Amino acid sequence: MAMNDVMAIVPFIAKMLRLYVQESAKGQASVYDPFRKWMDNCYRGVPLGALGSGSIGRSYRGYFQHFQIFPRMFEEKPILANQFSAFVSRPGGKSYSTVLSAPKADVLKGIDRAGIGSWDWKLKEKNCTYNGLFPRSWTVYDGEPDPEIKITCRQISPFIPHNYKESSFPVAVFTFTVQNSGSTPADVTLLFTWANSVGGKSELTGNHTNSRMRTADGHPPVTFAIASQETGGVRVTCCPSFAMGPSVPGGEQFTAKDMWEEAKNRGAFGGAPRASASSRPGSSIGAAVAAATTVPAGGMRAVSFALSWSCPEVKFPAGRTYHRRYTKFLGLDRDAAAEQLAHDALLEHMKWESLIEEWQRPVLHDKRLPEWYPVALFNELYYLNAGGTIWTDGLPPKKTSFASSKYGSTAMESFSLDGFHPGDPAADGILRAMATAEERLEASSAFGTAPLGDSEESVGRFLYLEGMEYHLWNTYDVHFYASFALLSLFPELELSLQRDFARAVLHHDPRPMRTLDGATVPRKVLGAVPHDVGLRDPWFQLNAYMIHDPARWKDLNPKFVLQAYRDVAATGDAAFAAAVWPAVYLAMAYMHQFDRDGDGMVEKTAAPTRPTTSGPSPASAPTPAASGSRPSRRPPPWRASSATAAPRGTSSSGTDVRGACTTPSSGTAPTSTTTTAAARTAGPSWPTSSPGSGTRARAG
Repeated sequence: MAMNDVMAIVPFIAKMLRLYVQESAKGQASVYDPFRKWMDNCYRGVPLGALGSGSIGRSYRGYFQHFQIFPRMFEEKPILANQFSAFVSRPGGKSYSTVLSAPKADVLKGIDRAGIGSWDWKLKEKNCTYNGLFPRSWTVYDGEPDPEIKITCRQISPFIPHNYKESSFPVAVFTFTVQNSGSTPADVTLLFTWANSVGGKSELTGNHTNSRMRTADGHPPVTFAIASQETGGVRVTCCPSFAMGPSVPGGEQFTAKDMWEEAKNRGAFGGAPRASASSRPGSSIGAAVAAATTVPAGGMRAVSFALSWSCPEVKFPAGRTYHRRYTKFLGLDRDAAAEQLAHDALLEHMKWESLIEEWQRPVLHDKRLPEWYPVALFNELYYLNAGGTIWTDGLPPKKTSFASSKYGSTAMESFSLDGFHPGDPAADGILRAMATAEERLEASSAFGTAPLGDSEESVGRFLYLEGMEYHLWNTYDVHFYASFALLSLFPELELSLQRDFARAVLHHDPRPMRTLDGATVPRKVLGAVPHDVGLRDPWFQLNAYMIHDPARWKDLNPKFVLQAYRDVAATGDAAFAAAVWPAVYLAMAYMHQFDRDGDGMVEKTAAPTRPTTSGPSPASAPTPAASGSRPSRRPPPWRASSATAAPRGTSSSGTDVRGACTTPSSGTAPTSTTTTAAARTAGPSWPTSSPGSGTRARAG
């Protein structure tokens, strides 16, 4: 990077730092934390969990890390008490034991030798092989811990395309296949231990019990469950609680060392105590499940474990709380849901795996594809699980309040298109929909979120972050590239997300927002597709991006139009097309202000926006409102007259619709010649059937 480039970004960096300090001083969530140190992620493997209920990472070295249970919270550091371990004994007194994890020396540094440091960390990594193909992985321990034993761990999470129930479950199953190549039978015990923690310092905050966990920093509680399936050849025993550290003088704590010795010497738990009292601050507790089986010489046995977690509430910084999608099927009781998830996963995971294999088989067996392609195609889907995704039940939030300000109470609320009738002229239909929305906002029933059309199914609402370090929900310009995965695998979620943005196009929030380039602009302008659906209060406070004015970006509106058309073409959903049409029309009309010479191409301006194709810009062409100007106080935009609104099939002259839904006095602009131009109302016809007549088809 040239020195001129470096000097050019120094002011921007200074502004970002100042913004972070200001937001931190107010206790507000920040889009980016420049001071957070991220750990090396090169050891990550396939994460656990499905869609939108939190995720837990598992390193290919065997340990659990990268906990993402709460919105925007990523805990990278591994919790070393969360482990699988193996114990093998044979006739004649031969015995072997090891933790099935091979962390680097720096990870093991500082662990308590009187606690988990007393366990047998003896795994030879050269004998281990890992393969990952999301949402499954396979780890082979060949000759570990017994030279004549081969253990294969198959990990699976219920990420099942076109499945909107189990794909929301926060659970994973680990099936261990134990092969004995020796000449004598082997008594094998597999141990699953889990600390009462969600990562970071949470395990040391105290007041934890192994029936329920309290979390710090105002986050909702979490319940974990670990379980194993007992069969005719597998005996399962539990250690409900053990302390990670040494025994307290005068106490009778059952410690991590005691737990390990009992599993090692007996192959099962017998005299372990019941669940202990709450942990004290500075200490942590855990639980363990042991599954014991005898593998005959030359034989094989299978043992399955399940890990589930239940955090039914999603709380955002502004105070609204939603329920996750899985609560629709399992209820709001954390403990009951966690237990049911683990139980059902042990019984159903073979069916899940069959469905996943059926989905992936055509690609894996296609000899025309290069070897690297299937691996990249499936493994890059990890972000739909571990990218901070949230999937709600679609119901209104628990806490709902209007923002009181001089701009009135409508600023934070979403619009509905229920009042739109496809037979109306387009602009008139839009204004009718807005008038209906205003009336609903003035009524007490306006609290919460309304569906975009009567046909919207209750598949919930979906969020994912632009990046783990860049906390913006549903950033639309990058969703443009990622959306094909959702459309192909979970088309109803893609349509739900698109409906949210269609609502947002008809949303106007005049509250002033200060951008980093020094301008004061409305938070959300009518007709503009938002950059994102927010950070502190998703769906209600749009555009957490504040580097530049999002209303001046020239790629967002065309991307919305293209995606809406693509989604209709892929799903055949006429009801969806009819519902989003007013927003599509308005989004195209909004782009006219950027076509200053009427040639159907938006112009490239000095304003910092995404690159666009530029055309001639005559000096006499009208200039859009400057991005830094404060809009004048106008009547609510949906009050605008529709007397001169252009009917469907024609387009209006270029006009600035930043502050209000104005209509031209005369004249029409040339029809657009490209799909990324201003308004193309003479393009492909949209369905005009009633919302209830649409059909749905799976894509991909």
